[in-house]
Amino acid sequence: MPNSPDVIIREAKVGDELPWRELFLAYGVFYDTSFTEDITRGVWAWILDPSHPLTCWVAEDNGVVVGFAHVREQPDTFRAGPSWFLDDLFTAPAARGRGVGRALIAHATDFAKRHGGGDLRWITAEDNAVARGLYDTLATQTSWVMYELDTERGI
Repeated sequence: MPNSPDVIIREAKVGDELPWRELFLAYGVFYDTSFTEDITRGVWAWILDPSHPLTCWVAEDNGVVVGFAHVREQPDTFRAGPSWFLDDLFTAPAARGRGVGRALIAHATDFAKRHGGGDLRWITAEDNAVARGLYDTLATQTSWVMYELDTERGI
């Protein structure tokens, strides 16, 4: 059922914790990461905290939460204005190919437009071919190279 008209994107609410948690843990497994209970509980607390910069939207299909997106605003020094970072995007495997990821990104794009504009950026694993197939239809792959430094380990 491509591009299901029944998909609704909405802000996460208290009652979404269990389905969000199941999807978030599956997202971690997808990226070979095991989120601890402290991490899972901490991210969920951010989601429910209206003063925290992270926003979470869920995709609901016929009353079932089948995906989520975590987005936050970040200042853009190249524009002296806002830009947005899509930290996490995940769709339940059974819901893939039905427009859920596209709907979540479209919602994030519309939100960004209504809140000052700027770019919406995200990263994915180089070998995530299915997601990249979608992303290539929506955005421009950049030439930027990303680095990570664990501040606990230091330099």
